[in-house]
Amino acid sequence: MRTKIVAGNWKMNKTLPEAVSLINDLKAQINPSGVEVIIAPPFTNLPKAVELLKNSDIQVAAQNMHYADNGAYTGEISADMLLSIDVKTVILGHSERRAYFNETNESLKEKAQQAYRKNIKNIFCVGEQLDERKTGSHFKVVENQIKEALFELPIEAFKNIIIAYEPVWAIGTGETASPEQAQEMHRFIRDLIAKKYGRDIAEHVRILYGGSVKPGNAKEIFAQPDIDGGLIGGASLKAADFKAIVEAAKS
Repeated sequence: MRTKIVAGNWKMNKTLPEAVSLINDLKAQINPSGVEVIIAPPFTNLPKAVELLKNSDIQVAAQNMHYADNGAYTGEISADMLLSIDVKTVILGHSERRAYFNETNESLKEKAQQAYRKNIKNIFCVGEQLDERKTGSHFKVVENQIKEALFELPIEAFKNIIIAYEPVWAIGTGETASPEQAQEMHRFIRDLIAKKYGRDIAEHVRILYGGSVKPGNAKEIFAQPDIDGGLIGGASLKAADFKAIVEAAKS
């Protein structure tokens, strides 16, 4: 059975004092037993988050990383920089990175390959825009995102890859794909991986749903057979809401 994951993407939120307060609240309130719990604070908060969670089962992830080992890439962070502060998980390809920072399937392929080389766990985000859903091209869009960025990787890379399906039209909008819509896409993704790498690998890859997951809808979404947890945005910034979503993943 696949262990569910609840990952909190803090995005560009929380100063260092605010992050310390939230992490202390999470430590006090959340029991990760039976669920893999991850938080992804901004880069400025990562060392403190690692320090505060050193003896906790809550893991720390970065929100992005560069594909190069080092060099003249002002403002970027390398895999080795993350590893040097004991951060071993990264979110790649979030729709906001694609939309605002021009990340492409090709550039994300390089990042995914770097994550594999450095043995960093990769939460790889895919998802369609509203117009792509309306025109019925959403399956093809997601297929291309996965094939073009991930399908040159060897089979062993998928031991460290988590897919996060986030319909872009449901991120931060209050809109949520129905559990049936989400399940349909998750099954499509799992079948796509099975065609390339075999059913055994596909059944072990965890696929998360992201897009306005809240305490009120988490349980129904997580009950779907191919949904293995969630990548949580706004609700991860409040300890009580995040705790409720973690508890929903246990039921």
